[in-house]
Amino acid sequence: MAEITCIEDLRRLARKRVPRMFYDYVDGGSWTEYTYRANESDLQRIEFRQRVACDITHRSTATTMVGQHVSMPVAIAPTGMTGMQHADGEILAARAAKRFGIPFTLSTMSICSIEAVAEATQRHPFWFQLYVMRDRRFVESLIDRAEAANCSALVVTMDLQVFGQRHKDTINGLSMPPKPTFRNIVNMLSKPRWCLSMLGTRHRHFGNIVGHARGVDNIQSLVDWTAEQFDPSLSWQDLEWIRKRWDGQLIVKGIQHPEDARIAAQCGADAVVVSNHGGRQLDGASSSISTLPEIVDAVGGRTEIHFDSGIRSGQDVLKAVALGARGTYIGRAMLYGLGALGEAGVTKALNIIQGELDLTMAFCGKTGMQSINRDILRIKP
Repeated sequence: MAEITCIEDLRRLARKRVPRMFYDYVDGGSWTEYTYRANESDLQRIEFRQRVACDITHRSTATTMVGQHVSMPVAIAPTGMTGMQHADGEILAARAAKRFGIPFTLSTMSICSIEAVAEATQRHPFWFQLYVMRDRRFVESLIDRAEAANCSALVVTMDLQVFGQRHKDTINGLSMPPKPTFRNIVNMLSKPRWCLSMLGTRHRHFGNIVGHARGVDNIQSLVDWTAEQFDPSLSWQDLEWIRKRWDGQLIVKGIQHPEDARIAAQCGADAVVVSNHGGRQLDGASSSISTLPEIVDAVGGRTEIHFDSGIRSGQDVLKAVALGARGTYIGRAMLYGLGALGEAGVTKALNIIQGELDLTMAFCGKTGMQSINRDILRIKP
């Protein structure tokens, strides 16, 4: 196997090892994928201003996110069906994050359940991402289960009231949960490492839902339940209701407009995540990095600002921090590592990102996250 030096190397290896329907689920966006591509390309347009003759002997990438000490300003983003990239994927990613000293965020639509992740990490605090379903009793139970599992933050995703049109998933026949076609089954059989790992796990369905939602005890009932549960009537009143039920840190994800950021702060959010869902919802939306500065200017003094969508390197992390983000989230970068090498691949991705972050910070003449600001950047017109 060739030496892995960057996230792109992990992506290429994951593409070889993960079945096409699941790899494409990760490596794609909605409609034309304009926004998916812009998330990366707009980050690449930002240049650094190198400084010299600065004492950069003692450097640290450590900081805090919503009061939690982190080894670098990065959290693992909530990603649905992580356990289909590699068997027990959520557990492996959570363990890697625990060792590295950064937060792991478990998705509502995870394969491994809240309880399974908690048990596998010896109840080490992690974050839980919440979708507000039509069945509010189920939502209440998710919040209670997250609290019982020692989750320290609740990440409420606000931008999935309806599903974006994802052409690759349609072509591959990916459904919720996935129903493999003959072509997909043949493709899976060509991935023996993946198949063997899946044979060895009991986690193959949406663990937070099956056996917990009313009437959902098999695949067909899960299909029917999921199809009708995402709620187009979601409102800020729902966030206020969640804030009253949840005593821990509350993070609101999916913010692209300054006014939405202001409202989230008024509702009691401890942090807002500037995110366009990785370009998987509204195609044609602005890239996250282009909207970050105006949201920082609007509410940065009132609530913590986090950044998501497009990060593929430690340099991207530093750019977001320089533009005002307190922390960032990696989804695809982590999933590429997971699909390529399992838990070791997640650790490899984190090491790559931290190494790039540290070196770039040094070249800019900085020694810590607290001194990073927009002065280190030059944005091309």
